[in-house]
Amino acid sequence: MTGRDIAYRRFCFPADRNMGRADGLAAGPDGLALDGAPGRLTHTDPHSGTTAEYAAGTWTSPVTPLDFTAVELVPSWTAHTPAGCWLRVELRGWAGDAASTGWYELGHWAADDSAVHRASVPGQADDRARVAADTLRVTGATVTGWQVRVTLLRRLDAADGPALRTIGVVASTDPPDVGHRAGARTGAGAEAGADAGGARGRVLDVPRYAQRLHATGETRWGGGGDSWCSPTCVSMVLDFWGAGPTPDRYAWVTPPGPRPRVVHAARHCYDHAYAGAGNWPFNTAYAATHGVDAFVTRLRSLAEAELFVAAGIPLIVSAAFTAGQVPGLDYDTRGHLTVLVGFTADGDPVLNDPYAPDDERVRRTVPRAPFESAWQAGSGGIVYVLRPESTPLPPPPAQANW
Repeated sequence: MTGRDIAYRRFCFPADRNMGRADGLAAGPDGLALDGAPGRLTHTDPHSGTTAEYAAGTWTSPVTPLDFTAVELVPSWTAHTPAGCWLRVELRGWAGDAASTGWYELGHWAADDSAVHRASVPGQADDRARVAADTLRVTGATVTGWQVRVTLLRRLDAADGPALRTIGVVASTDPPDVGHRAGARTGAGAEAGADAGGARGRVLDVPRYAQRLHATGETRWGGGGDSWCSPTCVSMVLDFWGAGPTPDRYAWVTPPGPRPRVVHAARHCYDHAYAGAGNWPFNTAYAATHGVDAFVTRLRSLAEAELFVAAGIPLIVSAAFTAGQVPGLDYDTRGHLTVLVGFTADGDPVLNDPYAPDDERVRRTVPRAPFESAWQAGSGGIVYVLRPESTPLPPPPAQANW
């Protein structure tokens, strides 16, 4: 069996500041922050036409080598961006001792919308790579390493400044034929018949929220409930950890509707460029503003996912399928997020699927093989990992993808 190459690397601040180059940034108690001599940058928000001048500082990572040739890279981060502040994330590929691509922007992000409109950056494509919202897809270059660059920006009249806590990137090859299980690198328990770490028969008590309860309410931020699978899943997992937003944070939602915290999540995950609330790192960055650790990575198989469930950590997974492809999921989707909350004793996934008419019908059990295929083929095994720092991650495999 051939394993799939996936590698995740993250830098945490302030501890890792000196591993890269910091310009205009200093170590602070909450991460990297603007120092006493930041640079200046003028930026025009393309979604409002507003031009403002910002104090700016940049951290550039060292080159992170890979032991394979990557096809896709997805960044994710956690940060504090108070009113008037935001950050910009850029990626480039490396091969050997030289950059093999230019820099590409993978997002302009802020926790609120007081400084800029949170957005991916469309129109970035050349003969080496292209940006698809939250993903850098390598097309004509050789990439055996990567570098990430983060710029923190504070409007000159802002009362407080931003702080960068973490920045990470998952690099991967494309999935192999999903008819054959990937996972040779996962170690013990990778085979379909094995129980990886005691997850079989365990179902985590994640609350059940139906996105379709919002189908006839608020339509801003992506069209409303029928398209809010990702923020609904994030809301479920935040509440599982007891970390969801307090009522004062969503008091602006009027009328409150069936569950105003989901409207709050949709607004603060919304990508104004692609006009949806499903940007992967925007969702994990939003989750992290509630005090949990959060990142995006890829898993090779449900055997790896079982390790998280065994550790008590639900996963938000991205899949694509047609009606009937996964028995029990009788609708078409080009990309849909669900919460993997557990496994039956036989190893079938138990989901909180938000695409349901009411909360009672959110919980679904689906056959293992077709769901794994729809997840791996649909997104390459994308997951959001949300958990308190006090809950340890499972031990990673030799080629670490978390």
